[in-house]
Formats: sequence, structure tokens, C-alpha cells
Amino acid sequence: MTIDYSPLIINFYTIMTRISRLFKEKGKDILSVYFSSGYPTVDSAPRIIKALSDAGVDMIEIGIPFSDPLADGPVIQRSNSIALKNGISQKLLFEQIKDIRKVTDIPLILMGYINCAMQFGFDDFCKKAKEIGIDGIILPDLPLDEYNAEYRPIVEKYGLDFIHLITPETSEERIRKIDEASSGFVYMVSSASTTGAQSSFEQSKQDYFKRIKAMNLKNPTLVGFGVSNHETFRAAADNSCGAIVGSQFIKELDANPTIEEAVSSLIKKIKG
Repeated sequence: MTIDYSPLIINFYTIMTRISRLFKEKGKDILSVYFSSGYPTVDSAPRIIKALSDAGVDMIEIGIPFSDPLADGPVIQRSNSIALKNGISQKLLFEQIKDIRKVTDIPLILMGYINCAMQFGFDDFCKKAKEIGIDGIILPDLPLDEYNAEYRPIVEKYGLDFIHLITPETSEERIRKIDEASSGFVYMVSSASTTGAQSSFEQSKQDYFKRIKAMNLKNPTLVGFGVSNHETFRAAADNSCGAIVGSQFIKELDANPTIEEAVSSLIKKIKG
């Protein structure tokens, strides 16, 4: 008797998130790009998402501007400040990208701070994110124990991935706990400092990438903070599934006359 497994396969892919599907199907050299919503203009987000998606970027982090972004360096802090002056808000962002799934099917992640989500109401924040097609959330200032105790059930209720961060100073024991609590991927911060483009990664950082790779975590990893060119992308991608670019893209938006030209310039720098 011949068994038709196609319904099982279809069901499996239905329950996979876009993020997990990306890592399963591509696996290596994944490029994720961060931008601050509301920058350079208040209504830029939909156009930036489409331009990045059309250029072949694998995943996008949509930054929610916050007045006190502790993890961000001066370039992203400045873009946050201008975006807030432009009048961006979470409510406006959600309205702007409510139809974004008509133009792209790549994974989309909201990156902000716990105060942003709490101001909206955490349950409502997750519910709205899911409704408009967001796949995951990054809140770098949300403590792990607090996430597990109070917020994890809500995130899981809406089928969202929640991405936690690790740094070179994070102990192996804590990395294992973070890996257990994470879904989608683990965000491997290249240093304990704030975000910002770097021209290269010194040996100590590359040793850190290799150490995490050797731990064989259950989640895939992406390297963020400092990735700005082909050299840093390769150093990150050779010891993880890829990298996240943020500050360098903001610089490209500043240096180029159009969003599309900024995206094109970024891709050339990263892909070589």
C-alpha cells in the first residue's frame, strides 16, 4: 500500500513560523537588516520593507523608536530621536504596515524595549503584531526570568517567536537557559557595548563566535552589532547562520538620495 505523506508535509510547513522556515530552507549566509520605523520620514517603513525584500534580504527587523534605547549606539539613537520628532508611534506603525503581507513574505521582527510594549498593553501588542503578519519580537531589556514568568505564555499564545540576546560575557549556563527560552534564533551580540558599525572583528570576537558555534545550541544563531561590510559579514556568517546589519543601513539611508539606492549600496558592501 502506498502512503501519501503530502498532507502531513503541508501541515508541518503550516505550523512552522516564517523564521524557522528560513533557517531550515536556507540555513547559511542569512542577512537580516534593521531600520528605525519613522526614519528618515514618518511614512518610510512600508517602502523600506519592500525595497529590502525586493533586493533579496532574508529577514527584516523593524525598530520601534524609544526615547532611551540603552542597547543602541549613536547612529541608531539619532535615527530614533528623529523618528520620534517625525511623529512615529506604535499605533501609526501598525497602521502603516497592516497590509505589508501583500508585498512580502519574508520574516518580519519587531525590535523595541519592554516599555514600548507595555505602553501598548503587552497582550494587545502581541495580538496586533500577529494580526498584521509580524513573526517575532526582540525586547533586549526584558530580563529572562521575568519573560519566562510573565510574558512567555502570551508570546506563545499568539504563535510569535521571541528572540533573546547573548554577549561574550554571558556564561555558558545562562546561554543554555536563554537558548531554551528562545524561539526562531538566538541573537549573538558581538560585544557587550552598544550597536555600531565596525570595519573588522578582532580575534577575540571571532573566538567567541566559534565558542558559541561549538555549543550546538538548539536554536540557530545570528551575529549582530558591528556588521558593516563583507569582511565582518563573512566573519559572522562563517561561525553562525548569518548576520544582522543595523547602523550601516541607517548610514546608507543618510548617504543616498533614495531608499532604493541606500538598499542597493548596502547589499554591495555586505555581499562584496
